Amino acid sequence: MQIIKSASFKKNVKKYRKDREIIKRLQNHIHKIIENPEIGVFLKGQRKGERKIYIPPFRLLYAYSKDEDTLYLLDFDHRDIIYKK
Repeated sequence: MQIIKSASFKKNVKKYRKDREIIKRLQNHIHKIIENPEIGVFLKGQRKGERKIYIPPFRLLYAYSKDEDTLYLLDFDHRDIIYKK
């Protein structure tokens, strides 16, 4: 499986990199997504096709393409911030 990280995802992970626990939880959830890409809940509205995973109090937004066998890590940020983007 190919994993593509967006610029927004990289930027926000870098913002939280000093908190090792958050990064460890994020990595664990990414491994779970790789094992089963359909575990996330679909977003509604303009972002159809994207999924979210809850990593308290953060959200990880991603998309998965079965045809290309590609995981797109789109965004990672605090719950109050991520949906305002």
